[in-house]
Amino acid sequence: MSESSPQSSSQATAAPQMTHRQIMEVLSGLLMALFVAMLSSTSVANALPRIVTDLGGTQGGYTWIVVSSMLAMTATTPIWGKLADLYNKKVLVQAALGLFILGSAICGLAPSMPVIITGRVIAGLGMGGIVALIQVIIATIVSPRERGRYSGYIGAVFALATVIGPLVGGVIVDSPFGWPGVFYVGVPFAVVAFVLLQKTLHLPQVRREVSIDYLGAFLLVAGVSMLLIWVTLGGSSFEWTSLTSYALVAGSVVVLALAILVEGRYATEPIIPLRLFRDRTMVLATIASFFVGAGMFGATVYLQQYFQTARGMTPTHAGLMSICMVLGLSGAGMVTGRLISATGHWKRYLVFGGIMLPIGLFLLSTIDEQTNIAVVGAFMAVVGLGVGATNQNLVLAVQNNLANKDMGAGSSVVAFFRSMGGSMGIAALGAVLSHRVEDVISDGVPELVASGKVTPAELEALQGGGLADPTSMPSAMQTLYEHAFAVATADLFLVALPCALIALVAIVAIKEVPLKTTNDDVLVDAAAPEVTAELETGGAVRR
Repeated sequence: MSESSPQSSSQATAAPQMTHRQIMEVLSGLLMALFVAMLSSTSVANALPRIVTDLGGTQGGYTWIVVSSMLAMTATTPIWGKLADLYNKKVLVQAALGLFILGSAICGLAPSMPVIITGRVIAGLGMGGIVALIQVIIATIVSPRERGRYSGYIGAVFALATVIGPLVGGVIVDSPFGWPGVFYVGVPFAVVAFVLLQKTLHLPQVRREVSIDYLGAFLLVAGVSMLLIWVTLGGSSFEWTSLTSYALVAGSVVVLALAILVEGRYATEPIIPLRLFRDRTMVLATIASFFVGAGMFGATVYLQQYFQTARGMTPTHAGLMSICMVLGLSGAGMVTGRLISATGHWKRYLVFGGIMLPIGLFLLSTIDEQTNIAVVGAFMAVVGLGVGATNQNLVLAVQNNLANKDMGAGSSVVAFFRSMGGSMGIAALGAVLSHRVEDVISDGVPELVASGKVTPAELEALQGGGLADPTSMPSAMQTLYEHAFAVATADLFLVALPCALIALVAIVAIKEVPLKTTNDDVLVDAAAPEVTAELETGGAVRR
């Protein structure tokens, strides 16, 4: 089938003209929604060690609590983005908030690991909508040239939620409310966000015939899910060279190939329009986003476990440590956003972030259980600089090359691959962490037993696959356990380093295109009529 026909008038594709005050009113609701999603993620991350211990979970369960929400968010992000091109964006973002609240409520009442993982999946569906739709709505109401300015606000909210989240999570976990209270902390903010969006967000609804690509959506979710399940459980629930492993990989390849076939040849409204990948910036930014996600999410998600397990910190104290990374992240995001809006240049700041991220990961690969906390914090700040200067600016680079009718799909593709990289990174590095901890403990236990520092009966604290509480162990075993987690965590950053280097190469290869000063599908430089023709047919900008 052919692509759907373009809009009959330029007005149908033009962005609404809004004053700075009106934009800030809309942003108040959007940023509150983003704050809700980020607050939940950061506060829950700090409570995970206590949750898994109380529910009798394993290291695999620890990983799945994180991966389940990331999987749901990743697989549905492009679907949310495409729906934003077809339907009312306000209704969609409010529906995403509702899913997030429902999932959080299930998690707070969860009596077991399977239930809490189910709740995280539902919450992840809502998070996917929130993350994708915020980018799309901002791109709809703000021109690319001015978007850097408002992207700085996104970075600030991201930083604020990241700072407050671990602190709030730590305080709640240490309070009589316990870890269930962590899942309810974002509910009041979600309600406020819902009301603010209802009051302030008013976008013109473009009426046109639509065709939902149900088959493509199903194949995309199924293929990505099988791939992430293989990465997560490989080497623990089944061997990498087992029949199960081969079946998951083969099934994922076949299903994703079918998804590409459906998207490219049969779908009237494809979830991911393949023609977008004709654009060099889209391809390179997608690659960079994937590996930034893998390097950043995959490695840093386990820092809270390092602080609580290897350094003996309370959840509150561990939460304070996240401030170091957030200072770098928020500073880089705000400063680069302002500079981009002022100058119209963006690549130099992307390259800066691409350089700082691998440097930070390498520095963190040198830590152990005795590294000075201030030094660890400084290393985290370097990683924050890299993340803050890359995340939003990669999306900006892509949005600058998109026609309005593809803004939702194109923006969500970048977010999708960043989330998929993060999901795969979390899953793969979680397996590395688990195996590395087991290896270090296995190597150290015989010496402790031989020296009489630990008796065979005391070794039961580590048996059964659960995450043991180090404070309940004999001192010698506690020291070994803390050392194992410190060594394993450092190894994670070293494993993540190549991902950051690949992202840097992709960023350097991106060609800088001057930012447009309007949201209309007419480019500023009239000397490129072939570009305007491409836009009128719904294609990506190619320069």
